[in-house]
This record gives sequence, C-alpha cells and structure tokens, in this order.
Amino acid sequence: MKTTLPLLLAATAVSAAPALNLTRDVRYAESAHERHVLDIHAPAGAKDLPVVFWIHGGGWQAGDKSEVKLKPQMFTERGFVFVSINYRLLPHVAMGDIIRDVAQAFQWTHANIARHGGDPRRVLVAGHSAGAQLAALLCTDEKYLRAHGLTFAPIKGCIPVDGDTFDIPAIIEVAETRARAHQLPQAKFGHRQKFGDDPALHRDFSAVTHIAKDRGIPPFLLLHVVGHPDTTAQAQRFGAVLKAAEIPVRLFGARDTDHVRLNDNLGAPGDPATAALWEFVATVVK
Repeated sequence: MKTTLPLLLAATAVSAAPALNLTRDVRYAESAHERHVLDIHAPAGAKDLPVVFWIHGGGWQAGDKSEVKLKPQMFTERGFVFVSINYRLLPHVAMGDIIRDVAQAFQWTHANIARHGGDPRRVLVAGHSAGAQLAALLCTDEKYLRAHGLTFAPIKGCIPVDGDTFDIPAIIEVAETRARAHQLPQAKFGHRQKFGDDPALHRDFSAVTHIAKDRGIPPFLLLHVVGHPDTTAQAQRFGAVLKAAEIPVRLFGARDTDHVRLNDNLGAPGDPATAALWEFVATVVK
C-alpha cells in the first residue's frame, strides 16, 4: 500500500518540519567525473513516497545541485523524496552528453530510490532555465530513457520553470533577429552554438519536435515569468503543441517576479507559483 501524502494539497508551510535525511554526492555513473553525482533529501522513515527529480539551471555552463533554495524543505514536508542532480557542462562536453547524463541520473534514481524511501513508479521531473529544457526533453523524447531500458511510465508529471528553449530554432531566430535589428554583435556562444550549430540538432533538442498523441508523454505544468517575453512565448508555443496532441498541460504566468526569483521563491509562503505547483501535483500524483 502506498504511503499517504499528508498535506499534499496544501500550499502553505507546515508548522513542524519532519526530520530529514540528506545524502550528498551519490555517484550515479561508473565514471569518476566530479559532476556525475546527486543529492537525496528524504524525510526520516520515508517509505514509498513520490519522488521529485530536480535539474538545475545555469545556461548548460554553470550551476550546481546544491542551488535548490526552499524546494527540498517544501517537498519533504509534504511527503516527497527530493533528488537534485549534477551533470557535465558546456563547453567541456556536447549537449547530447548533457541530456544523456540526465537520463543516466534518472535511471540510477529509478533503480535505487526505494532504498531511500522513494517510490520509483511515481516521479515528477522538474528543472529551472537550462534545467527546464532538459526536463522537457527527457519527458518528450523517449530515446534517452529507452537507452536505459525505461519508458515514460514512471514519470507522472513534468514541471519546467521559465525555460526559453522548448523550440530552439524559434529562440535562435528571435535572438539573432533582435541583434540584427539593433545592430548588435551576434553572440559568440549563443543558443545556435550551444546546441550544435546544426539545424537538425536544434530540432532534435527541442521538446516541441517530439510531441505526439498516445505516446505516454506525461502531463506538464509550465511556469514562466509574464514579464519575460522569450520564456512566455516559449511556454505558450510548447503549451499549444502539447494541447494539440491532447497531452494535459497547464501554464502559469508569474507576475511581479523575474527569472531568478520565480525559481528561488518556490516554497515560500503565499507564493502564487507555489500554489499553482501544488494544484498541479494534486492532479498527477496519487
């Protein structure tokens, strides 16, 4: 029998935080690379709890699994195990290596999280900024999971937070047109270069490319900043493609915030995006 999820529907902080077991720097790959590690935050005595698989941002060039702010507390207080991963970074590896790192970390989590009190059959995949693109791609292009003998089945929902690269050709066109219109130099290592400087790769790394009906793609919550034209446009584009394929999707545009604060404030009392998150979670995690 599954463990019940006390306060799953609540959007406010609980009065007394449970004891927490934090396991740092767990190696998820056979390599000795310093980035092939993850952290596990679990309530003491956890058993069969749903899992949040978190992917940090940083433009695929920076960031760390420790940069999670209030999220571990928010999720563990409500009966979740929270996993935060590292992955190798540009320019030391290619974009394909990064998403394969993420898939390998997911495979490790699926195979081992029960030992830390998590239920491998109930996982939410989420991430901010660059992590939003990686989360969306993992949840739409099944080949990365199939390489590890997995499918979308364990993923009950996906929560990309303020991503601007669900449709990479579109964001490249917008950025480069903006630079030309304002007579500014083109970025030397912009999205075009980061994603391989090849239109075929740009399409393949775009979550919108892989959306199709009846493929088991999980429901989505797309959090974005209303005042950020690129992430808003990308969320609307991605949401429209998901909706056309009859995949459940919710969009929430956060106001009076920015790209960093939207992510950092998830879990703060009274935060509207946090309330939207828990409304979504209540519909997808049973």
